Amino acid sequence: MKTVSDLVDPVWRKSSYSDGGADNCVEVSDGFPGAVPVRDSKNPTGGVLLFPAAAWSAFIATVKANPLS
Repeated sequence: MKTVSDLVDPVWRKSSYSDGGADNCVEVSDGFPGAVPVRDSKNPTGGVLLFPAAAWSAFIATVKANPLS
């Protein structure tokens, strides 16, 4: 099982909600119990935001229920 200390070398994937363009890519890393690490793909050596899993789930549910287009 991964822990937050494993953020040293996480495996990142582009969020399915990123449009795939060069300027709008959010990456997330899976497998961290209770947490979701998020970063900007344009700045992979920059900071990582760490969200509680419940907060991230609520955010995704809101995005799905209220699409911009």
